Amino acid sequence: MDTGRRVVVTGIGVVAPGGTGREAFWDLISSGRTATRRISFFDPSPFRSQVAAECEFDPVHQGLTPRQARRMDRAAQFAVVCAREALTDSGLSTTDLDPRRTGVSIGSAVGCTTGLEAEYSVVSDSGRKWQVDNDYAVPQLFDYFVPSSISSEVAWDVGAEGPVALISTGCTSGLDAVGHGRDVITDGLADVVIAGATDAPISPITVACFDAIKATTPRNDEAETASRPFDRSRNGFVLAEASAVFVLEELGHARRRGARIYAEISGFATRCNAFHMTGLRPDGKEMAEAIRVALDQGRINPTEVDYVNAHGSGTKQNDRHETAAVKLSLGEHAYRTPMSSIKSMIGHSLGAIGSVEIAACLLAMREDLLPPTANLHEPDPECDLDYIPRVAREKKADVVLTVGSGFGGFQSAMVLDRRTA
Repeated sequence: MDTGRRVVVTGIGVVAPGGTGREAFWDLISSGRTATRRISFFDPSPFRSQVAAECEFDPVHQGLTPRQARRMDRAAQFAVVCAREALTDSGLSTTDLDPRRTGVSIGSAVGCTTGLEAEYSVVSDSGRKWQVDNDYAVPQLFDYFVPSSISSEVAWDVGAEGPVALISTGCTSGLDAVGHGRDVITDGLADVVIAGATDAPISPITVACFDAIKATTPRNDEAETASRPFDRSRNGFVLAEASAVFVLEELGHARRRGARIYAEISGFATRCNAFHMTGLRPDGKEMAEAIRVALDQGRINPTEVDYVNAHGSGTKQNDRHETAAVKLSLGEHAYRTPMSSIKSMIGHSLGAIGSVEIAACLLAMREDLLPPTANLHEPDPECDLDYIPRVAREKKADVVLTVGSGFGGFQSAMVLDRRTA
């Protein structure tokens, strides 16, 4: 149903590898530097893949009280800090918000993994006891077990009493959570939604899971250049942690208060291939369909797309699938459209990455500068589009397409249009 309500982004908050905060994140990705390193959170030597992109993050230094830091899982800490930065960036304060007209939509693929694994290790005596001893459990253990606690923490922090949701659709969670937040506003259920995603999955159990299916790179001796989307030498993605959260507003609401607008979310769509839990069809039809629907929603012709922010995970099947999808949806214009993957610099933060990539797109539009695909020296012959290798490119981008692909067959696409601003 077209209600005529349009949704814009007025605030951005980011916690990412290489530096906390929106501007530190932009400085890293615009310079083409990488934040992928050997894992330091635990001894990774027993694992096949021993590299990751970790955040340098001190919750108390970032404004959380010691009690909040103790209560929240790392992923929740990221989300709350990002929400605060986004709200400040938007020019709003919690006292400006109508609680009943304010919602929250947070995405996460693996929820409170860090806290849950650490506490399980305690109550099971490092896995030695099958029957765990709950006397050793922290009071927050239930919150770690229920991912929706992350959205609740954000809602409590900003005073949101409207619709509050946790969206978990694997690696498209970050796109889907922002898309859901947009829908809450277009449906008239809220005027402001705090939307984004967070994941802090760098833990032994997550590393072991991806080792088992050989999805992550074993390039342990070249950690800084291990993430190589679209390159012939790529051999898997680099695990990461991150968060990005936005202030979404109904357009009229934003204009009445004179807000600075980054861009309008003019289109969003998600599809599933109903094919395989981890496999992808090479033709990219499902992603292409999501792109087509998202463009149609915004009444945007494929030739108007100025930049594509790629999922670009650095696995062969994903890079080829995505290349095919962009060709299928944009036609000949695909060959004239610059495209890049920031995962080459900050790794793949699972459910968070879709929101982090939205942040990259909005900042690229603000700066008229497109981030590069680092470590791209020898493109796969089957990946023959313009992937902006190694060095950022100056270009005005009014219409940007960002896409995501996730286990389970999820394919999502979002269109950002700054001409509204």
